[in-house]
Amino acid sequence: MLPQKIKSSDDFQTPEKAIRPLLPYLNKEWLIWECASGKNNLVNALNKKGFKTIGTDIITGHDFLSYQPKEFDCVITNPPFSLKQQFLKRCYNLKKPFALLLPLTTFETRKRQDLFKKHGVQIIFFDKRINFETPSGGGGSWFATAWFTWGLNLPRDMMFENLIELNQETFQ
Repeated sequence: MLPQKIKSSDDFQTPEKAIRPLLPYLNKEWLIWECASGKNNLVNALNKKGFKTIGTDIITGHDFLSYQPKEFDCVITNPPFSLKQQFLKRCYNLKKPFALLLPLTTFETRKRQDLFKKHGVQIIFFDKRINFETPSGGGGSWFATAWFTWGLNLPRDMMFENLIELNQETFQ
């Protein structure tokens, strides 16, 4: 069953520049599944960089919590805020590399902490908040986010990116 309306707290479209810190750790041979693709910002950004992608979303009838494409090698998405626990759990259960753009408050609950203790997690932090596209057409975010990753083999468990440099980089 498709939702009648997406919660406003779940409709934050990711700017394509947010994908930049992940690019060195993604295999060009992978088929990347963007499972909460929304307006396809991340799909388009990955495609521009030469990656193969599948973009699905609950609005188009593909609920990540119950659907899975026949083939994929990695999951990269900005999941709905209200479903972050379920997305994390499902990603770990899929046993494929993943990167989820999540609020830093993701660290705050015992259930998520237990997942991180059991499976491990590597984080890419930003020095500023990401300017998400919102339903009102404006941008912004009142919360800090980071890429929560597993299986990408980052060189360190905690990495820090400068968003000013990300803003100046173009996707040509």
